[in-house]
Amino acid sequence: MTNISDRWGTQPTAASEVELLLLRSRALGADLAVTNFAGGNTSCKTTETDPVTGEPVEVLWVKASGGDLGTLEREGLASLSLPALHALGQRYRGPEHEDEMAELLLDAVFARNPAPPSIDTPLHAFVPCRHVDHLHPDAVIAIAASRDAEQLTKDVYGDEVVFVPYRRPGWELGLIVGRIATEHPDARGVVLGGHGLLSWDDTAEECYRTSIDLIDRAAAFLDGRPNPFGSVVVPAFDDRLDRAAVLGPRIRGLCSTDRPVIGSFTDAPEVLDFLSRAEAPRLAALGTSCPDHFIRTRVEPLFVDDPDRLDELYASYRERYAAYYKRHRGNDSPPMRGADPAVVLVPGVGMWTFGADASTARIAGEYFVNAITVMRGAESVSAYEPIAESEKFRIEYWSLEEAKLRRAPPPKPLSGKVALVVGGASGIGRATADRLEREGACVIVADRDESDVVCDITDEASVTALAHEVCLRYGGVDVVVQSAGLSVSRPLVETTAQDWDVQFDVMARGSFLVAREMAKVMIAQGTGGDIVLVVSKNAIAAGPNNAAYGSAKAAQAHLVRLLAAELGSHGIRVNGVNPDAVVRGSQIFAGDWGDDRARTHGVPREELGAFYAKRTLLGAEIVPDDVADAIAVLVGPDLRKTTGTIIPVDGGLPEAFGR
Repeated sequence: MTNISDRWGTQPTAASEVELLLLRSRALGADLAVTNFAGGNTSCKTTETDPVTGEPVEVLWVKASGGDLGTLEREGLASLSLPALHALGQRYRGPEHEDEMAELLLDAVFARNPAPPSIDTPLHAFVPCRHVDHLHPDAVIAIAASRDAEQLTKDVYGDEVVFVPYRRPGWELGLIVGRIATEHPDARGVVLGGHGLLSWDDTAEECYRTSIDLIDRAAAFLDGRPNPFGSVVVPAFDDRLDRAAVLGPRIRGLCSTDRPVIGSFTDAPEVLDFLSRAEAPRLAALGTSCPDHFIRTRVEPLFVDDPDRLDELYASYRERYAAYYKRHRGNDSPPMRGADPAVVLVPGVGMWTFGADASTARIAGEYFVNAITVMRGAESVSAYEPIAESEKFRIEYWSLEEAKLRRAPPPKPLSGKVALVVGGASGIGRATADRLEREGACVIVADRDESDVVCDITDEASVTALAHEVCLRYGGVDVVVQSAGLSVSRPLVETTAQDWDVQFDVMARGSFLVAREMAKVMIAQGTGGDIVLVVSKNAIAAGPNNAAYGSAKAAQAHLVRLLAAELGSHGIRVNGVNPDAVVRGSQIFAGDWGDDRARTHGVPREELGAFYAKRTLLGAEIVPDDVADAIAVLVGPDLRKTTGTIIPVDGGLPEAFGR
C-alpha cells in the first residue's frame, strides 16, 4: 500500500464552505484507494437563513444517496436542518426502528432540496466538528475487517482514533459516533468495524489532511509485510487473454440466467497474484466486507478452479446462494433477486464481473480488487474476518435498499445487451449505434477507422480479432448489425472484375465473416441473439449502372434467409433492412457513387435526396435515423418471434416490394 497523493492544491480563498466541501470531496474521490465509485460521503455544517422564519439555522450539507465523491457537484448534496436532525435523534427508538427513521429523515430536509439524504446522514449530524469525512480506504478496512481490529486500531493510532464494533449504517451508529466525538474531544476519528473510517476537523482543508494522514498511517503499518496468500499453485497463463475470450461468452451466458448482464474482464497483476495462491479459494469464499462492497459483489464470488466443470460449479453456486437466502430470510424479506454471481474468478486467467451496464460491471471489479487488498492487509497482521453472513443478508435485503431499487426507473428494452455495429462510424451505422445506445444497449462500433475497434471485414483474421475483442471487452455479444458497405457505379461494359470483387468482398464475404464469427459467440453464450444485415432496395429492384452493387446486395439478402434458417435453433434471429437513397450522412453518396447517381438521374448532386423522395409513394426522404429506427424494432422485444424477414425503409417503392 502506498501513501495517498495530496490533491488539495491551492483552493480559492473566497470559496464558501459548501464549495470547499465539493473540492474536498472530489479530491478524496479521485483515488480508488480512498473510496470507491459512489462509496463514502462527506459533509460540512453551515449557518443559513431559514426560508420560513427568516432566522439563522444550522444546516448539514452531505453527499446525497447514490452520488459519487469524485464527480460531486452542488446538486448532489442533500441539505438538512441540524436542529431537526438532533430532534429526530431524541425520537430514535432503537435498531429495529431504523426504517421509520429513514422516512422521518425527509422531514428534516432544508429548503425543499430534492437531493435524497443518504442513510449515512446521522454519521455526520452528531459529530460536533463542522467537517466530516466517511471513507472506505483499503488500508483502514484491512484493519477494520481483521479479527483483532480493536487492538490493531490502538496499535496504529493510539488514542487518536476510537474503534467501534460493526453496526449497520443508520441512526444507532450515528448516535454512537456522536457520543464518542463528544466524550473524546482529542479524537480525530473512528474506525468502523468491517466498514471504514470516519474522520473530522474544523475546516475543510484540515479535515482533508486528517483523512489522508489517518489512511497513510494505516498503510504504513501494513507495508512491507510478507504476502500472506500462501505459495503459488496456479501461475498466470501466457495465453490467458485467449482463454478469457473463449470463457467469457460461456460465463456471461450462465450469469445472465436471471437477467441480461454486461461483463467486464481484468487480469490486473493483483488479481492474478491472488488467484495464483494457495489461500485464494478460502479467502474468496469469505467475500467482501464493507457494505458498499458486497452490495455490488454479492455475498461471495464464483471460484472456477476447473473451467471444464464450469456448468457444475455454476449450478452449485446457485444452490448455495438460494440456501443462503433461505437461511436468513424473514417474513418481511423482499423476494430473492436472482442467484447469479456478480464476480467470477478463474485462476491463471483473471476475473469477470457483471452488472446491468458496463460501468456497473466495471465497478464491481474495482470493488473486488479493493477486497483483495483488504484481505492481504488483514491476513498479514491478523486474520481476515468480514462481517457475519447474517448481517450481509440484512444489508443486501434491507427494506431501504429494496425501496431504492423500486424507485429506480425501469430497465430500457436493450439493458444488459451488448450490441456490435459494424460500419458504425458514419451514416446508417452511426445512427444505429446511437439509437441502440438510447435503447439501453452497451454498444461497440467497429469500422475501418474512427471507431471503438478497427476492423476490415474483408479480412478473416481481422474479423476473428474483432470477435476476440468483443468477448474480452464485455463477455460476448447479443446484437450484431452489419452496415458496412460501399458502391462503385459503372455501366456493365466498364465494370472491372476488381469492381465486382471489392463489392462482394465487403457486402457478401464481409457479412458472411461477421455473421459466422459472432454466431460462434452467441452459440457459446446460449442466450440467443440478433443479427441484422443492412441490405438495399437494389437487392430487389433492378437499375442501370450497378450490376456489381445490386448483385452483392442480392447475395446479402439471401444470406439473411439462409442464416435465419440455420441459426433459429440457437434462438438467434436474423433479419435485414432494405433502405434506399440514404443521401445525408452517407459515405457511399459522399464518393463517386453520388456523382454518378446525380449524372444518371440528371439532377444536381445536392438535390439527390429531394429527387429520390419525389419518386416514393410517401414522398419522404430517407435519412439514417429512419433505418436505425427499423433496426431498433427488429432487435427489440416487440418482434422477438420474427426472423428471416427484410423490412423496406424506402418511402414506398413498388418495384422494390417483396416478392
